Amino acid sequence: MAKEITTVEAILEDQLRVKVNARQHSIILDEPKEFGSSDAGMTPIEALLGALGACKCIVAKSYAKKFNVTFTDISVKIDGELDTDGFLGLNSAAKIGLSQVKTTYRFESSSKKEDIEALVAFVDQTCPVADSMLNTPALESAITIA
Repeated sequence: MAKEITTVEAILEDQLRVKVNARQHSIILDEPKEFGSSDAGMTPIEALLGALGACKCIVAKSYAKKFNVTFTDISVKIDGELDTDGFLGLNSAAKIGLSQVKTTYRFESSSKKEDIEALVAFVDQTCPVADSMLNTPALESAITIA
């Protein structure tokens, strides 16, 4: 299968509020008031964790039948540990980004526990967002000055 390029554009609007555009969709990301902004949307870290949870839900729904799993509801709770002293420059020893991410799945299902466990193991190995976090892609920057 051919490689696909996914493109988003982030535009600083006001204070620390950023509008992110992808295809015909937009979301607002922001920082809380205690970090000097208006709290108009999720933080980028919350959006990253939300993307991880959404991706895991999508993969689970897409592959449930393959694992003989049916469910009437699924939710994925993601807890991310972040030491804000790192990115605020208050502690040079603190990690700047997330140091731990924990996923808790909740299914409403009558399927066998073993089948659900096999599905979850598959989801954790197959989710593209999780893979991007575990096996970090090459990051590159370019500058355009107008």
